Amino acid sequence: MARKRMVAGNWKLHGSAAKVDDFCKALIADVSSAPADADLLVCPPFVYLQRMCEQLVGSGVAVGAQNVCDQVESGAFTGEVNATMLADIGCSHVIVGHSERRHVYGEDDAQVAARFNAVMQAGLTPILCVGETLEQREADETQAVLKQQLGAVLSASGVQAFSRAIIAYEPVWAIGTGKTASPEQAQDAHAFLRALIISEDAILGDKVSILYGGSVKPDNAAQLFACEDVDGGLIGGASLEVESLLAIARA
Repeated sequence: MARKRMVAGNWKLHGSAAKVDDFCKALIADVSSAPADADLLVCPPFVYLQRMCEQLVGSGVAVGAQNVCDQVESGAFTGEVNATMLADIGCSHVIVGHSERRHVYGEDDAQVAARFNAVMQAGLTPILCVGETLEQREADETQAVLKQQLGAVLSASGVQAFSRAIIAYEPVWAIGTGKTASPEQAQDAHAFLRALIISEDAILGDKVSILYGGSVKPDNAAQLFACEDVDGGLIGGASLEVESLLAIARA
């Protein structure tokens, strides 16, 4: 079964109003060079979301948020942004459980599952990030970690959520370090994640898109994307420049 391909750019804590304007202008001018069967998504910081949504409307490029509140309803949650608000300004996707949220800000599996569910309830598409640290990989705990992280969401939202949701495998040891998982390492992790979904629903397991996120660049994207179970990438620093992002999409 053909699976949807995606290249999703995560700007992390980078950007400015001028950067958004220049980026959107250049992307619109050259987006036709991206393959028609690869969806493009850009996730800037919260304060630039509406600006980017307004400029990319009708371009075929989607805009997503980097995180979301776990509360669905409005209320006394100062400093938070919920998924309904993100939908209101034109976002279509939300990254949940990014490794930096887990390891820098202490979000646990239960919090990630709650955020995932909130995104689903708002009708948006969650991109669920899972992945192991270097210590966990060296202790041969990669599969146990992936099973626990994905399992928390499966228990909370059910396998049917993955008829819309996307998974992103992020080996924590390969994010911002210059290291990249080999195609074989990426394929092994992606195949394991797919097998977990297949064990719950064979059709959904075959259909769900699984992105690789770990220092993807134009010069290594083709090898990674050639793997059977790698359906695209969650791109960090290389997504800040239009030429780089589109080169990865073309791979």
